Amino acid sequence: MAEQENSVTVSKETMWYVDNYIVLVDYYDRTISRIAARCVRMGNIALEEYKFYPYVLDVLEEICDTGNFIIEHTEVYPYVAKRIAGGIEALKKNLAVYQQELVNNQSPEMLRPDPNEAKKMNEVMQNFDKSVDPTAGAGMNIDDLMNKLMAENGVEDTNEFIDK
Repeated sequence: MAEQENSVTVSKETMWYVDNYIVLVDYYDRTISRIAARCVRMGNIALEEYKFYPYVLDVLEEICDTGNFIIEHTEVYPYVAKRIAGGIEALKKNLAVYQQELVNNQSPEMLRPDPNEAKKMNEVMQNFDKSVDPTAGAGMNIDDLMNKLMAENGVEDTNEFIDK
């Protein structure tokens, strides 16, 4: 049911993630090789132009999710050391490459919403110079707008524009 590593019990379900990660990485590498060959035969098109490329990104995302799960569960590290050359450090290094590849190629639909987006935008907006308001005049009634425009142009008497 569970494997005992250094007196830590690791569930079979948790160890499955390590095995699944290994299988996914192998599958991804083989898939990329196969698709690259197809792209050459299809007129040397870019891999990203291949009509099933989003599936490749789906596999890449699953690799990243599985790798993150492994990193979060330190109890599997001894098992990782036995199953992956270079152990957890090699997994982390390779996972960083896969994550960067995913970030560089994911479509807008794949982007996960950032829960801190509003906070980040507020921080960015605080750094803008608010002394010059580019929207000044927007939403003013016509009389206020005309008075503002005339003041900016040095016109004091509005009657000079009215036909009598």
